[in-house]
Amino acid sequence: MHMSDALLSPQVGVAMWTVSAGTIAYCSRKIRNELDDRKVPLMGVLGAVIFAAQMINFTIPITGSSGHLGGGLILAILLGPYAAFLTIASVPVVQALFFADGGLLALGCNIFNLGFFPAFIAYPFIYKKISGAKPTPTKRSVASMAAAVIALQLGALGVVLETVASGIASLPFSSFVILMQPIHLAIGIVEGLVTAAMVSFVYKAKPEILQSALEARPIGHEPVKNVVLAFLVMALLAGGILSWFASKDPDGLEWSIARVTGMEELKGTGEGLHGSLAAFQERLSFLPDYSFRKPGEVKPGGGGNKSPQAAMETKTEEKKSAGSRLGTSVAGTVGGLLTLAVVFISGFLLKKRVQSA
Repeated sequence: MHMSDALLSPQVGVAMWTVSAGTIAYCSRKIRNELDDRKVPLMGVLGAVIFAAQMINFTIPITGSSGHLGGGLILAILLGPYAAFLTIASVPVVQALFFADGGLLALGCNIFNLGFFPAFIAYPFIYKKISGAKPTPTKRSVASMAAAVIALQLGALGVVLETVASGIASLPFSSFVILMQPIHLAIGIVEGLVTAAMVSFVYKAKPEILQSALEARPIGHEPVKNVVLAFLVMALLAGGILSWFASKDPDGLEWSIARVTGMEELKGTGEGLHGSLAAFQERLSFLPDYSFRKPGEVKPGGGGNKSPQAAMETKTEEKKSAGSRLGTSVAGTVGGLLTLAVVFISGFLLKKRVQSA
């Protein structure tokens, strides 16, 4: 559900940058009293897990489409909404800057759609209401499923509204939304199952983590090293190895765009702000499309100059080689570690400001 710049007008892109930046600032203030020496590392490794998980597209049967986890709800349940938004925000930042996944103009939209709806809508109004004050395993599972579906539906609707409001892509609201919502319903069901499994794992291993998120407080003196190490291993395995087996089918957004437009290419303007940001992203991304750049190769850099189908066909050919698998492993490992570093440093700086205040 990563939007490219070709879908957005500068006005909508800048407006959503402002909204996301304001939400990050708000969460940074609210989270200060929750941070301790255990929560900051947990945020970092969970950010790495979500980065790696988003590299693994799973096939949606019959449709010819695929999907990947958003991860915002998992973070909200394990960290609380404010820490979750800050953690999920780091993922599209790393993806866009270093891997040309999602446009730079669209970065505000991608952060908002992936983070706001699960952290501030699905978690407090769906998950917490269903799970209740004394959640049982059954209640947690049902709550995870319902909240994940709602979060994905709202995120998909956000993409549609932002695209239609921009008015620069030939994507009429009715046709676009009719395709986007059902395909993301299927993705939401898978996300709900994975969320329930991860929450169950953490509850059995260290229930104090869930309680601290629920009460918006530090984890305290309970050791969480084993959980942190488990998530770190999970991130490295997912990004370094499991990403090899990701579906080659276009994701839900790409599939919907191709179905609506009927065109092989969705072209960006290549001029003005779009062109400048695409050129900057081209220079900055050192593993575009999560693979090694070939000599003389020019990547579109999130500007939407290739159609989803054409881009996927290119990736399919690339991933047939052992060198491509190595590139994917390097991208998954480096990206996860970069995300961990961004989150850890941000959390450390916020924690230090609290101590010096």
